[in-house]
Amino acid sequence: MKSLSILERWKLTEQELTIIIEENPSLRGFMLGYVGEYKLRALLLANPQVAALKKFDDHDRSKGSKNDLAVDYRGHSFTFEVKSLQTNSIKRGDVLTGNVQVDASDRRPVMLSDGSRLDTTCLLCGEFDFLAVNLFQFRQEWDFAFILNDDLPRSRSKKYTEFQREQLLATSVRVTWPVESPFVLNPFDLLDMLVAERENPT
Repeated sequence: MKSLSILERWKLTEQELTIIIEENPSLRGFMLGYVGEYKLRALLLANPQVAALKKFDDHDRSKGSKNDLAVDYRGHSFTFEVKSLQTNSIKRGDVLTGNVQVDASDRRPVMLSDGSRLDTTCLLCGEFDFLAVNLFQFRQEWDFAFILNDDLPRSRSKKYTEFQREQLLATSVRVTWPVESPFVLNPFDLLDMLVAERENPT
């Protein structure tokens, strides 16, 4: 038996759903985020060297670290945190610029390298391998910018000590189109680099 589409189940037309989404920016933001994550999964799975991909439950705190996806690539496991551009931050010119919010949805305790604990919305350095930024709002295309966790800026908030700031990621990161280093468009370039580092540690 053919399953009903969401429009059929909710008794909506395409036009009605479009109106609802356009009238509710928060809903539009949520949907862009989840559609972007779906598009990213398709991009990663298109590579035959990706043996497996797992999507984590957003509300499952048992996994201990903050990431959205895990992939097995060339015999190694890597994690991705997926974020979207903040629509109201976009500035248009010869180069498009926008900000992406890189933090947790709520405060939670994190453990720093010296064993101390800190309640924060900041994400930890090393908490995931890659940040993937959904750039749809730049050009209405499903482009992604990828960056290594190690290359993300650190927190500059004065409410943290210098030691704490060194271990916390900045909560807002600037992204451009065309993308600028250390961001890249091809995640497999970065994946191959990390595989090489793991297999040939110096």
